[in-house]
Amino acid sequence: MNTKAFIFDLDGVIVDTAKYHYLAWQKIANQLGIEFTHEHNEGLKGVSRVRSLDIILELGNIEASQEDKNKWLFEKNENYLSYLVDMDESEILPGVMPILKYLKEQNQLIALGSASKNARPILEKTGTLNYFDAIVDGNDVSNAKPDPEVFLIAAKLLGKKPEDSIVFEDSVAGIQAANIGGMTSVGIGEASTLHEAKYIFKDFTHIDKRFIENLLKN
Repeated sequence: MNTKAFIFDLDGVIVDTAKYHYLAWQKIANQLGIEFTHEHNEGLKGVSRVRSLDIILELGNIEASQEDKNKWLFEKNENYLSYLVDMDESEILPGVMPILKYLKEQNQLIALGSASKNARPILEKTGTLNYFDAIVDGNDVSNAKPDPEVFLIAAKLLGKKPEDSIVFEDSVAGIQAANIGGMTSVGIGEASTLHEAKYIFKDFTHIDKRFIENLLKN
């Protein structure tokens, strides 16, 4: 059987930490008198922390010094980390574990490709760290998605070419990054949002072993 590189985003794909990012950003926005809704938060998916803050400041037409920005970025991360303290395997999204286990049984290569700088502690807390042969997170890259850097590094660490790599993503920027990198993109979420993906599933409960087998044949 062929060996491929299976690369997973973290937030919204393996675990639902998006809600914690939302709460952490909302806290900062409230301090600044900016209304920050779930709809606004959708626009931050797959976007770096620095750019996310800029988007929020733009919502409130606020000009800020770099010193203030750094302070708010630090506060946001502290808020976020405080929500992660009680995290455990119950945070893993439905259907993810059967796919990870099946890939391991088939001796496939698995990597994480995430913008999160807290990826390792999240994987540790959810008991999924051992499933990953390589981890590339926000500490390892200089270019944010849709730049394919995070996925290209992951494929390289697994010793695979882009054309032998499959990326699971829930954000538009992530799907674009996979496509630009010459990889097979699998969208997890709404088809209306992720229509640029080669394959789209509402969540991992809709992905079966036959789909994985077909990917391995191609």
